Amino acid sequence: MITSLLIFTIGLLPLVLAINVTRVYKGSQLGIVLLLFMCSITLWQLDIGVLYLKGIVPEEWILNLFRFFRIGTTGVVPVIFYLIYLLLNKHTPNIKNKTEYSFFQSFFNLKVFGGLVLWSVWVYAISWTKWGIEGLRVVQTADPNTSIYFPVYGDYHFLYLIHTGTVLFFLIIVVITCRGIQNASLKSFLRTFAYCSIFLLLTGFLNFIPGTGSVLSSIGVIIFSSSIIFSFVKMNNIVSINYNLLKERQKKLDYIGNLSSSLIHEVKNNIQIIKGYSKLVAETTDLPTQSENYVSMIHLGTSQLEQLTHHYSEYIKKKTVEFKDADLNRIIQEAIEFTSELRKEQKIDICFEQKYKPLKAFASPTYLKQVFINLIKNSCESIDEFKTNRNIAIKTDIVADKIIIDISDSGKGICKDQWESIFDPFNSTKELGMGMGLPFVRKIIFEHRGEIFVLKSSQDGTTFRVILPQYEFSELNPS
Repeated sequence: MITSLLIFTIGLLPLVLAINVTRVYKGSQLGIVLLLFMCSITLWQLDIGVLYLKGIVPEEWILNLFRFFRIGTTGVVPVIFYLIYLLLNKHTPNIKNKTEYSFFQSFFNLKVFGGLVLWSVWVYAISWTKWGIEGLRVVQTADPNTSIYFPVYGDYHFLYLIHTGTVLFFLIIVVITCRGIQNASLKSFLRTFAYCSIFLLLTGFLNFIPGTGSVLSSIGVIIFSSSIIFSFVKMNNIVSINYNLLKERQKKLDYIGNLSSSLIHEVKNNIQIIKGYSKLVAETTDLPTQSENYVSMIHLGTSQLEQLTHHYSEYIKKKTVEFKDADLNRIIQEAIEFTSELRKEQKIDICFEQKYKPLKAFASPTYLKQVFINLIKNSCESIDEFKTNRNIAIKTDIVADKIIIDISDSGKGICKDQWESIFDPFNSTKELGMGMGLPFVRKIIFEHRGEIFVLKSSQDGTTFRVILPQYEFSELNPS
């Protein structure tokens, strides 16, 4: 009884781990597959544990429970198959079209998956007949005082062995496909997962040794769970550290912004005093022409300074940003729709290539939408009315742990010596511009712990590149 409870408890470890993993993957298909795999391991351990209930539960019940819990080891085969399908089609764009992986891509598809599910159901059904498991027999364990039930296998049990043995082949393919995953944290976690699963499978075959296999396989589950937990904690810590760095930087920006706002407030007060008294001087005193010109210059200077402080104040006000889980595809699409009238007037086409769907990030949808509105608006204004090629292209990608967004236009281009200065406040190449658009864009991108820069520019157009951290795991869009 104690041994059975111990095996049951060990079997719960993968299930607890799976629940925590799904919190990071936020209900994605990959998270669901990992949850099903861990559940299969738990069912496998329950399958082993019932054999130690001799003398506690009737033999017929134990036989039926043993057959029932075999759904775990039988069902794990299509689960691993579907995991490979997801990796090849949603998480490994680097190998998606490579010749050496063409066989994997042609074999691991939904039609084969459906056939494998039907085959798994058939193998599982055989376990409920005498062709799969005839019954139970009593065997002596290494402990002379302990005896357990051990299954008597039927003539077609070899089908079960072949079926579960394919898991080893599939796990090797998981290791191979992991090479193409661009998210470094996800790649490391899945690689550890695959290697530990192979080790677990090898210890699982020891179950067919009467008396010792059950204990040895449970030790394998402990090692498997410990290794996966360590890898999961490492991945989760990386995500948490990035999040904390983001929050810490935001606090510093808030503090600096508060100081700047106080300084601007005092400057504006003094501007009003200078402006008011200079106006009174002009109204109450007959001044020579030259002095009137001086007063006019004072008015002009104070007005310009007032305008500058107003715009800088607006710039500083954009300092408190609330972050949450967001889909960048949706944010960019809303920005495209917002600028539709402007593009329609100027007859500019826009193409948005959504490589990942959804494209998840920890961001502020409101401010990021304004960022892309500004960038699209600038791109539209850079396209000369005489240009025949009038288009804007937005492309997204994921490299390592970074989201790459390229905004390309067919405008007149930017001189290379201005690639950095265009992001300085109040530096504008437009006749009526205040030079606050791109500084605002860079400020918001920096607060997202990202960066923006001119990737390339010529007389044929300009490409701005936005880089943002990826705090969620996005999936490659199959379309």
